[in-house]
Amino acid sequence: MSEKTLIVVCGPTATGKTRLGIELARALDGEIVSADSMQIYRGMDIGTAKATPAERAAAVHHMLDVADPAEDYSVARYVEEAAKCCEDILSHGKRPILVGGTGLYIDSLISGRNFAGRDSDDALRRRLDADYEEIGGEAMLARLRLIDPDRADKLHAADRRRIVRAFEIYELTGETATAHDERSRALPPRYEAATIVLGYSERAELYRRIDARVDQMVDGGLFDEVRRLLDAGLDTNCTAMQAIGYKEPAMALRGELDRNDAIARIKQSSRRYAKRQLTWFSRYGDALRINWDNQPDFPQALRLSTEFLHRRGLS
Repeated sequence: MSEKTLIVVCGPTATGKTRLGIELARALDGEIVSADSMQIYRGMDIGTAKATPAERAAAVHHMLDVADPAEDYSVARYVEEAAKCCEDILSHGKRPILVGGTGLYIDSLISGRNFAGRDSDDALRRRLDADYEEIGGEAMLARLRLIDPDRADKLHAADRRRIVRAFEIYELTGETATAHDERSRALPPRYEAATIVLGYSERAELYRRIDARVDQMVDGGLFDEVRRLLDAGLDTNCTAMQAIGYKEPAMALRGELDRNDAIARIKQSSRRYAKRQLTWFSRYGDALRINWDNQPDFPQALRLSTEFLHRRGLS
């Protein structure tokens, strides 16, 4: 393993990533870099299971509360900002520990993927959005097919954001989105990774834990947190308010959904999300996998993790 190696603690929601990350940070003189697409937002604490003040006091955390919920935060911005955190941690002789369940953020940061047009042209995007609005998704997709048929074949006419983004890349760089992605994949990765994937031996236990966590969030004031965001003027159509655990309470608070139905939907959506996370992380072939039985055993997990990292030359 090189000096540019990140320790990664990942896995589905409700598997103990935060706690193991803190244990490793304390054992290895590391600092945590969050890899969660919702914990970046200020004021969204309960529904994102963000590290508590006590947990942040136990280990230094980065990439929490870095954006306003009204912002349209992108994976490109995450890579740029998280990489700066990692480089700063490494420059002080410490080890960055990437902790979270957003696989796209993890993979993009490690690969060092180059996102075309990071400083996008707002006027260009507005024009492309207006074009989509005027002629519709089918016509925009047909137009994209003339310049980038491979990308067009992968998109649905209703996928406005990605269609507009493909045109934006082409107009900003003169390169198709397909060509850009191929060139980016050919680049060597920015970091090496020693990855630990947490999970449960039985999926039913994972789902039970997810349901219990949702109940804890509700008891801890989730609906009040959503009400505060709405009272502050946050648009319910923004990206942050479409997150699991926020969209459903917002609907209930507007009288569009019964409170108990909202809670049931949060649980169902969280279980479905966990299933997608399991699929994503199953691709990490060289990872240490720690699957809990009924009860997480963090002392054992710390021992297994440090032994694994020692074999990689990181402890």
